Amino acid sequence: MTAAAPHEAGFSITVEPSGRHFVVQGDETILAAGIRQGIGLPYGCKDGACGSCKCKKLSGEVVLGPHQSKALSAEEQLAGFVLTCCAHAKSDVVLESRQVTEVGALPIRKMPVRVQALTRQSHDVIMLRLQLPAGEPLQFHAGQYVEFILRDGARRSYSMANAPHTLSQPGTGIELHLRHLPGGKFTDHVFGAMKEKEILRIEGPFGSFFLREDSDKPLILLASGTGFAPIKALLEHMKFKAIERPATLYWGGRRPEDLYMDAWVRDQLTEMPNLRYVPVISNATPEDNWTGRTGFVHQAVLEDFADLSGHQVYACGAPIVVDSAKRDYVALAGLPEEEFFADAFTTEADKAIP
Repeated sequence: MTAAAPHEAGFSITVEPSGRHFVVQGDETILAAGIRQGIGLPYGCKDGACGSCKCKKLSGEVVLGPHQSKALSAEEQLAGFVLTCCAHAKSDVVLESRQVTEVGALPIRKMPVRVQALTRQSHDVIMLRLQLPAGEPLQFHAGQYVEFILRDGARRSYSMANAPHTLSQPGTGIELHLRHLPGGKFTDHVFGAMKEKEILRIEGPFGSFFLREDSDKPLILLASGTGFAPIKALLEHMKFKAIERPATLYWGGRRPEDLYMDAWVRDQLTEMPNLRYVPVISNATPEDNWTGRTGFVHQAVLEDFADLSGHQVYACGAPIVVDSAKRDYVALAGLPEEEFFADAFTTEADKAIP
């Protein structure tokens, strides 16, 4: 039996257990329709590469566009899971997604921004500050990201590293942490020719990586490299809102200089008594004189927490770190899958993997 052709009203999408529903028009993906209508579905890359938008299809028919098997395996597909970022509805559909937010998503806007400052944080990380247009505040949740719209229409995504309340301070724009990827269309320009006062175009906010404040569970904050950026925003937000949930930050890098705001984190420890900090280095050399934790950052968490069944985890950074953390914390430490929130930093090279 073939699915009905889309009618003018579109197909209805219902998300359980929240009961929220919205309509898909024409050939748009389920995720695009949800974003357009303010439904807070979980998502990350929007390109079928990270798996953040994976959810169970309870009924209905969808056709999946191109995606990577690490985001959705053949076995998961047979079990009824879909990626909403590349799923096209062919009938009314009911999905199960426990991470859908109860409140409407914030409005997504395009706007010009001016480069306010470029600050070198390490040999391959720059802190970029962007001045927003006067009288046009950007509403976002700490942990979300914006996309740069390049002249050829290509897009590059970066998480905001400061919390929304900081924008009320005079002269404060949004803060981004960019790692140089040699040969990268955008970062080559940032690390080479970009100057203060340059005008760029952004769109946002995007992403479902933000603190769930309806829980009082202790937090594991896991960052690799510049995955620290949205974690920094979460910490600023927690301090501002006086959220006193116990939190342990694990920040991993290859060499100590990869922990490019280590001093900033240590400053927060004096003001946030419920925050612990565990820096982890995987490739220290003798000249680093590193005496702290070594190895893979996601495994350091398991060494300290054999039981994560009562925790929430917020993980951000390289896809291999995020994927390994989710797999091992659920399988080995009893973390409920719905309590793992992630933003995998998929590069254009990651997205190009078949």
